[in-house]
Amino acid sequence: MPAPTLEALQAQHPADQDLWVFGYASLIWRQEFAHTEQHLTRVQGWHRALKMWSHINRGTPECPGLVFALLPGGSCQGVVFRISAAQAQQALAQLWQREMPRPVYTPRWLPCPTPGGIVQALAFTLPRSSPSFTGNLSHAQYRAIFAQASGRFGTTLDYARQTYDSLLALGIEDRALAALLAQAV
Repeated sequence: MPAPTLEALQAQHPADQDLWVFGYASLIWRQEFAHTEQHLTRVQGWHRALKMWSHINRGTPECPGLVFALLPGGSCQGVVFRISAAQAQQALAQLWQREMPRPVYTPRWLPCPTPGGIVQALAFTLPRSSPSFTGNLSHAQYRAIFAQASGRFGTTLDYARQTYDSLLALGIEDRALAALLAQAV
């Protein structure tokens, strides 16, 4: 399967329509795009997991860190953001630059319930077949990564804690993340 491109993603979004984006980790607490509304939502068939290697944002090639990915299976609570049609193409370009410095994620349009009905929102997912998928890591591996990994946006541990705190502030409980962070002490 060829790597996704920004142009292909932009072509999938009609220019005269608002853009919806699903945030499940740092997009919740650091959007970097203007939005006109946001809602708590839950996507089905996908779950948040700290199981993607990061060689740039939260680690280096020599000391890889971790970032969250949306993996197949289960469900995921997060936030869906609405971006006006006038800002949609620019927002797509900004999101691409942020989320795809390497073509790791697979962008998808996922159905997200909102008070106004179901919308198709852009989400960045990761297939388990990706070389960036960590597979199962031991508690010792998570502890070592939390203790050492840092990249252009800071440490893996700070990123995981910020995501956890932001989820809690929205009333979203992520037991798997809480258990991982307990390993960091």
